[in-house]
Amino acid sequence: MPSDAPTRIHPSGRPLAGARCWIISEAKAGMDTQTRGLAEALGVDYEMKRVTLDGIKKWTAPWGRVPKRASFGSPGTNFCPPWPTIAIATGRASIPYLRELRRRAGPSLFTVVLLDPQTGPGTADVIWVPEHDRRRGPNVVTSPTSPHGFSPERIATLRATFPPEIAALAHPRIAVLLGGKNGSYAFSDADDQRLQTALQSLAKLGASFMITPSRRTHPRLVEVTDAATRNAPRIFWDGTGDNPYPAFFVHADAFVVTADSVNMTGECCATGRPVYVFHPTGGKPKFQRFHAKLEELNATRRLPETVDRLPAWSYAPIDATGIIARDIERRWLKRCTWTTPEQTTE
Repeated sequence: MPSDAPTRIHPSGRPLAGARCWIISEAKAGMDTQTRGLAEALGVDYEMKRVTLDGIKKWTAPWGRVPKRASFGSPGTNFCPPWPTIAIATGRASIPYLRELRRRAGPSLFTVVLLDPQTGPGTADVIWVPEHDRRRGPNVVTSPTSPHGFSPERIATLRATFPPEIAALAHPRIAVLLGGKNGSYAFSDADDQRLQTALQSLAKLGASFMITPSRRTHPRLVEVTDAATRNAPRIFWDGTGDNPYPAFFVHADAFVVTADSVNMTGECCATGRPVYVFHPTGGKPKFQRFHAKLEELNATRRLPETVDRLPAWSYAPIDATGIIARDIERRWLKRCTWTTPEQTTE
């Protein structure tokens, strides 16, 4: 076992608390949301290891090898001893690096892959996939939504601070979280117009709005959202300064989120508050399965073209990050010899 591996259960009850962890991932915001959230739930001491592949190695990933320029294992490089206790990887480009790390660190290394690596069940000790993914197996963990950084504890802490500009908004405060076009959803002009009509109907019912676009939000979607909410009490983030998303998130009475964003939809479901999902034209089967599951759990409902009553349903908050972290800890404990909790009090 690596020298920094915990030898007894941590007083926090988190058996991996304080363990050295490497997060190996491509530099993508969605991946960072998932990996950092999981690492924080585990309580590990993590380092981010950004990886990229180019040329033939990019096209052969996840099956290729680590580029020679990485000088994997050489002193002073990004990938050198001391090796971590646990590694969390996500993204096709991360898998060659994880494979090489396992070869060098040996069986004491505990490995986790988020999302199907497409390289078989032996790629890691634990593979997490969302429930709408088809992969299953003895070392596969599933949850309805993705891991993220909004633990119940963080939500409670954020709610303890109430920015005055949000406090001034009338109830119900609806957070509008805008994604945008991707390979599954086209967001036609007609789609954008449907969202405008739905938001206008919410405004007529007396809602106020907290609106934040993302990097994928196309200009016309911003324009119709602006037009729909212009005469209502609102905060509309224009992209300058810090994103107020965390404050919008915890102080919203309800949400409108676009269906293309799996991460944002899942985060909303951690609150137990109503989530309206706007469905543009399109949607691959995996997206359809994801949204169908959340509707089945009564966490989300499709945003009607015209809303005739304010959202008021409730459900048990979905703590996907906690579900995944506890499963990883259970599997980790099976790998190790531990003292009992009573022995940790000496």
